[in-house]
Amino acid sequence: MGLLDALFRSSEILGIAEETLEFALESSQATHPNEYMGFLRGTDAETLGLDRDGLIITDVLVVPGTESNSVSATVRTSTIPNDVKALGSVHSHPNGVIRPSQADLETFGRGSVHIIIGAPYRRGDWQAFDSQGHRTHLDVIDVELPDSDEFFDFTQADIDEELRRS
Repeated sequence: MGLLDALFRSSEILGIAEETLEFALESSQATHPNEYMGFLRGTDAETLGLDRDGLIITDVLVVPGTESNSVSATVRTSTIPNDVKALGSVHSHPNGVIRPSQADLETFGRGSVHIIIGAPYRRGDWQAFDSQGHRTHLDVIDVELPDSDEFFDFTQADIDEELRRS
């Protein structure tokens, strides 16, 4: 693919990988009764062997230092990588309510899709929302996920430095 092809590819989000959704559900359950929080990252559909333009959500980035309790999860904005693959966020609601709170809406500006997972964290206990907090459809797609060696944009030294500064 040439540079011009890359510039004009669709950035439409086609769906979330089955394995990625399972990871988010399991992580939400493991974090209960506290909220779980992560950032969604995507992979080009053609890279995953699909004959379509667009992106598939394939990764959840959990930022070190995220503080969580039963009613909120807080990420220091200085620790969020500036990532062109970032598509939105995922977080859990231990109370089981699968709709955005006012606090959620205030953070939805970063990215175009936001997933809320409600207790008890079963397959049907999630919903996707756009940046304004309106429900949106997100297909679950069974694809082979790429090797995640290049997943992290930062090193342990970067994390240690950030922790020293805080």
